[in-house]
Amino acid sequence: MSTLHVLSHSPFGDDRLTSCLRVIGSADALLLSGDAVYALQPGTAPFTELQSRQIKLFVLAEDMEARAIEAPDWAIAIDYPAFVELSIHHDKVNSWL
Repeated sequence: MSTLHVLSHSPFGDDRLTSCLRVIGSADALLLSGDAVYALQPGTAPFTELQSRQIKLFVLAEDMEARAIEAPDWAIAIDYPAFVELSIHHDKVNSWL
């Protein structure tokens, strides 16, 4: 059973990203949206942690563009229709509110 984990809060304001990374499984995927895309700022602890993990990482392109952040080559930028497809592909969706 696979889960799509969705984070939308900044990784610099709380520990949702850390908690998510503790429970994410090998069949799971992580989608960064909203302020969670700040985790992809090079040189930050969240960037380093995500880079070192072997997880399927997706990021909403619209949110990255709004924050002038570029996706590293190990993250896949997607649009909203692809987000819907990704949600359908997984058995569960867990939004880290």
